[in-house]
Parts: sequence; structure tokens; C-alpha cells
Amino acid sequence: MFFGLLQTKIDSSMKEKKLLKKKSQNLSDWYTDVILKAELADYAPIKGCMVIRPYGYALWEGIREFMDSRIKKRGVKNAYFPIFIPESYLNKEKEHVAGFSPQVAVVTFAGGEELKEKLVVRPTSETIMYEMYKKWSQSYRDLPIMINQWNNIVRWEKRTYLFLRTSEFLWQEGHCAHLRHEESAKTVNWALEMYQETYRELLAVWGVAGLKSEAEKFAGGDQTYTYEILMPDGKALQGCTSHDLGQNFAKAFDWTVLDDRGKQVHPWQNSWGFSTRSIGGLIMVHGDDNGLIMPPRVAPIQAVAVPIKPGKIISDYVAKVVGRIGGSVRIEVDERQDETVGFKFNKWEVKGVPVRLEIGEKEVAESVVTVVRRDSGEKLKLRLGDLKAGLGKMLEDIQFDLLERQRRFTMENTHSVGVYDEFRNIMATRRGFIRAFWCGNPECEVKIKEETKATVRCLPLDAKNEAGKCIYCGGRSDHRWLFAQSY
Repeated sequence: MFFGLLQTKIDSSMKEKKLLKKKSQNLSDWYTDVILKAELADYAPIKGCMVIRPYGYALWEGIREFMDSRIKKRGVKNAYFPIFIPESYLNKEKEHVAGFSPQVAVVTFAGGEELKEKLVVRPTSETIMYEMYKKWSQSYRDLPIMINQWNNIVRWEKRTYLFLRTSEFLWQEGHCAHLRHEESAKTVNWALEMYQETYRELLAVWGVAGLKSEAEKFAGGDQTYTYEILMPDGKALQGCTSHDLGQNFAKAFDWTVLDDRGKQVHPWQNSWGFSTRSIGGLIMVHGDDNGLIMPPRVAPIQAVAVPIKPGKIISDYVAKVVGRIGGSVRIEVDERQDETVGFKFNKWEVKGVPVRLEIGEKEVAESVVTVVRRDSGEKLKLRLGDLKAGLGKMLEDIQFDLLERQRRFTMENTHSVGVYDEFRNIMATRRGFIRAFWCGNPECEVKIKEETKATVRCLPLDAKNEAGKCIYCGGRSDHRWLFAQSY
């Protein structure tokens, strides 16, 4: 009977490993499969929506904690505004409403009766926030207004994808108003730098920061900056945005303040946002055929201790190991008795825990711990006295190696192209980033998208000023823009 149960557990372990789809064969199938099996999220009973499970929400909490401290240090304060926006507010900025209309969800009936004015379910908060900013400010002494909110957003998507594109998602949106444009521009740049820091230092995700084209910028803004990330399938993911809104919304809302020279002026504004889409990018970038690979700094669990056999001696030694590590590492002990060791190893590989601690009779006898890196599979033994320092160094090495691996991948799949036929061939085969001259004509931009499915992702901030010919029409161009197919 015992051997029958043991065999059932082994079979279950093998079955679980076999059933996980392979990233190397089909990224899209693997992506959805690993999210579900790692218990990051699940499909909600509402079309296009998802439930973020505790393990996945812990990732968002880590991102929020990292960013929130930097936002507050900048002097931006958190607040909260209603999820419902009067339809008339959205209609005040024509370019803005045109950009969001296809995705807007509207409430027409509430409280047992039809509403006199329809309420838009927040697709973004510029309009309702700026109506309040107008109310709160009469002179330059009331500026700057610097507010951020952590909230949910509804954009009714026809095609959804867990984390990457859902009808409801979580984000932060910062909205600031300044007396002068140079002050607002500094905030726009600061936000972009903060997002780049979040991706590189916390999520170990390399990308390219740059300026969006006119066609790709935020509806209602003057300029939009982005952080573009190259995914394993050669497509690009827009990781965040920071917008210079100019005075457009202030003018639309007829909002003026008295400046320091006694003149009525429209405030200069900016907005910037970072969403749970970042988790989707993290998952795609860091993972393999065995599951996720979590960057240690954001990993909800940095190390998992797995006793090889049950028993008091090993259990006491595990407690000693955890005590030695102290609070320096987020660690979990897996002492479940209804799962085999092989099943546990596979389970935590799927979840992407950076380090596994294997503890059995040999480890107890030698006063060591067998440590296994999730990213490389490297296995080594650390003495108990060296465990805390050794584990800390290993986690930092993993963090660095993951970022470096993504940086190398991005560089190796960024192509400088001067001939349109080569451009088309790359987009039809291996894809990736293409650096190419573009004249800035939106007609060329549209034709390139129609013929190759590639869009202008951005003008990199470090792009050199150089003379060239547009990849499509041959017209004059001063910069190489970054192109890619996108999600």
C-alpha cells in the first residue's frame, strides 16, 4: 500500500512537469500556462478580467513599495479620485476622448433609474483630477500640485492577455501641474528615470528609453516618453509612459492661475503611469521550460528550504538554518508530507523561487546546506556559518546575471538597417528591434505598419544626430528611430 501511494506521488510529480508547456516551443502558450500553474493569476468570471492571486499580487506590492518611496521623496503625495467620471468631462479634450472612446465603459443606469448624465468608468484620470486642480488653485502660490494615485483602470479590450492586456488593471498615475514648462519637463524626465530604475534595478529588465512618435503619443499630450522592452519572441512591450501634456488640458478646462507677475496663465501639466503590465513583461523575459525565474529583489519568496526526509533531527536543523539567515532573506519552508521531494522541487521551479535549499541527513552531519540556483541550476554546499553571507551574494549575482542576460539579448537582436527589403525580411522572420532612419512623415509610418506590422517604438534618448535617408521614402532624416512589432 505504501509503495503504491509513493508511486502515485512520483507519477503526479512527473505528470505536473510534463504538462507545463515549453517556452522554447511556444512562448504564448507557455506564458499563459506558467501564470496559471505558478498561481500568479487566474481568469475571472467576467470576460476580459483576471484575478490576481496572492503570489502575483505580492509582486505588485514589491513594485509599489519600490516606487512609492521614490514618488514621495520627489514630493508627490498620494490621493484617491472617483472611478466614475462625468461623460462631459471626458469630452472637454477632443483628442483625448477620441483616443479612448473605443475602450470606454459607460454606466447609464444606477440606483434604479436611468442617469441624467452618463458616467464613464475611469480609463485614465486626467479629466476628473484636473477639474479638482482647477478648483484648488487660483494663484502661483497654489502650485505645483503634485499628486499620485494607486488605483484600478477600466479599458474594455476586445483581445485580452493575462497581465499584458486586460479590461481592468492596476497602476499608479502621477499628475502634476507647474507654473512653468521647464519645471513640468523636469518632472516628466524624472518619472521616466524612475521607471527605468524600477525595471533595471528591481525587475532586472533591460529596455530602451525614448520619445514616442506623434502617432504613438498619448491622446491629448504634447510629447510621450516610453521604456520599450524586447520580448523573447522579438516583439516589443511598452513598459510605461511619461507624458508632457503642455497646457492642453488646462486650456480645455479653462483653468488659469495668477502668476508671479500678475498675469493669468494656464498651468503646465504632466502625467505618468506604470501598471501591472510590467508583471507580464517580467514573466516573459525571465523564465525557461521549467517555469518562472524570479529576480531576487522582487521575488515574494527568495529562498525555499526543502527537507529531504521528514523527522525531528532534520526539522530542527531546518529551523536552525532559518534562524541563521534571520530576516535577511524572504524564506519559506516546505514541510508538506503529502508531496514527494521531486514534486516539491518542480513546484518551486515553476514558481521561479531564486534559490532552493536542500537539507537532508548528509547536510545535518556535515553542518552544511546544499544550495541550488534557479537561473543556472548551479549547485554548491555552504557551511552553516557562511550561509547568510553566501546566500546574500548569490541572490545579488542572480539579480545581476538576469539583467545582463536580457541586456545581451536586446543588443544581439537590435539591427541597424538601411534597406527597406532587409527591414521587411527581418520583421517577417526573426523580428527584434530595428534601428532605421525615418523622416517623421506619418504616411511613411502608416505604410510601414501596414506592410510589416512594425510600429515606431521610440526615438532613443541617446540617439545620435546624423544625416540619413528615410527607410521607406528616402526623404531626409536626422535620426535612427527604433521599430518593432508590438503587443
